[in-house]
Amino acid sequence: MSDIMGKTVIITGASSGLGEATARMLADKGARLMLAARREDRLKTLTDSINAAGGEASYQVADVTDRNAMQALADQTRETYGRIDVLIANAGLMQLAPLDKLKVDEWDAMIDINIKGVLYGLAAVLPTMREQQSGHIINLSSVAGHTVFPGAAVYSATKYAVKALSEGIRQESNGEIRATNISPGAVETELTDHITDPGAQEAANELYSVAIGSDAIARAITYAIEQPGDVDVNELIIRPTQQQL
Repeated sequence: MSDIMGKTVIITGASSGLGEATARMLADKGARLMLAARREDRLKTLTDSINAAGGEASYQVADVTDRNAMQALADQTRETYGRIDVLIANAGLMQLAPLDKLKVDEWDAMIDINIKGVLYGLAAVLPTMREQQSGHIINLSSVAGHTVFPGAAVYSATKYAVKALSEGIRQESNGEIRATNISPGAVETELTDHITDPGAQEAANELYSVAIGSDAIARAITYAIEQPGDVDVNELIIRPTQQQL
């Protein structure tokens, strides 16, 4: 039996890209899913598709920047399934531009989604995981959380923060909560769609010309979850073979 079978998994940013690919893969392994994102139409379509294929999924519309919404998501998950085994903090925003372009509103948005969104998810699920004396937090960082490049200083700062939070969870786990930090390189998602700076968009398009499919990251997440309970996969960096950065 898979170590994923019967586990209750919350996935944020589940309406497309990595979140959707991971949801489908974990459903095939027997996980019980609570899918969260802002776009209800896509959530409903994905949930219906998983259930029609014999999986088990529910959804709740949630904005990770709203602490009350994240608490409601955790409460609904516990009400539906009775427990919370895994949180996959996948929701993220990448808006690249040189610092001197002063895109302060974009800085704020990335901080709110990429850092505070992860923290609000943690705050919502940690009490349940402590009560259960078990749990698994999987945070989606980035290769930008390991190296800084022109135009990505603020984005990198948020992803370094995610990496720090993942390590903090590990050190404070008391042997109860597993922590996995996953850092994708160029992957086929909607991440580059939100770049407003033309120069940064051009650079991103060049980098993402070698992008790999979202399934590559879904497999990494699946690998981390399906390890025995005494094995904690802490760090995975997944790049396209051709990516230099």
